[in-house]
Amino acid sequence: MSQMERYLIIKTRDELLRIKIGQILYFEADRNYTKLLLSNGIQFTFAINIGKIEEILEKQVTGSSNILMRVGKSHIINKNHILQINLPRQRLLLLTAEGKPRELIISKDPLKILKDSFEKEMGKLEDVQNHDN
Repeated sequence: MSQMERYLIIKTRDELLRIKIGQILYFEADRNYTKLLLSNGIQFTFAINIGKIEEILEKQVTGSSNILMRVGKSHIINKNHILQINLPRQRLLLLTAEGKPRELIISKDPLKILKDSFEKEMGKLEDVQNHDN
């Protein structure tokens, strides 16, 4: 099954959410709540803290760590939607489906980890491409 067709199910006592993983832009912690923003602009808030969300992701989405990544204390972002990482400004821009950027302010250390993980992946890709030639 391709990545875009995989779903994440989030259940609380009162509701169930079924979300395409490819449509997740980011999760944002808000004390005991977590806000979810989808790439089409739809937003949900549910009474689950972000640590629990991370556990759900680990259980349901194998290999999700490649795509959905915890960045700092407050965010889990979808790496496929990243437009820009700016370390000095502590800024992460994610691109919505309409092509609008969403800006997240994230502290420098987690942002650097994110940038490094990207560069590692790019390095792997370049290695593969170079071997193909």
